Amino acid sequence: MGRRWIFDGHIAGIGTASGLRAVVGMWQESPFGAFSDVMLQQPSGHRLLLAPSPGVAEFIASTYSFDEVQVVDVSAELAEGTLAVDAGPLAIRAVTGARTYLGSALRAVPRRLSVHPRWLSAVSPLASLAAPGARTYGSAGSGRVEYYGVTDLHHVTSAVVSWEGADAGALAAIRPAVTFGFSSVPPRPGVARVRTTVVGA
Repeated sequence: MGRRWIFDGHIAGIGTASGLRAVVGMWQESPFGAFSDVMLQQPSGHRLLLAPSPGVAEFIASTYSFDEVQVVDVSAELAEGTLAVDAGPLAIRAVTGARTYLGSALRAVPRRLSVHPRWLSAVSPLASLAAPGARTYGSAGSGRVEYYGVTDLHHVTSAVVSWEGADAGALAAIRPAVTFGFSSVPPRPGVARVRTTVVGA
């Protein structure tokens, strides 16, 4: 199977009326320790990675596809129904709401099974039906493969997003889907509990 890198934490997907779309990773456990990062796609389609260190930036940029990479201070805190992100030119203040129906269904699957690569490769075709654009298994950069094991999902009910000091517009669906890799986050803004396993040489 090759070397494995395991990232355990949360992913938040945020869309705005201006077309700015952000995917925030908040990793409590990873080969790089605890950290947060942001994958951002501008209305033009320009894909930008905001990473907290050169090592993290190098790994993520070799696994996903970006037009630009910036190493900046990235702070992301998810607590008591609120999400606060500060990452260079990006700021997000969001409120999370109820668990989704899909989140309830995911919680019914035993965690050891729901994050296992064999299970995730088997259910990937169903994932895109449950959440358009989302997949649980696919090819990544540098000859790697990746598995997304989502175990919970909550809606984001409101958000204030600013980019380079300007309001990015009201919370909106994440459309078009982001194109950093083989999978997108679901169209409706939300926060997912996830374990990501990357396998490569």
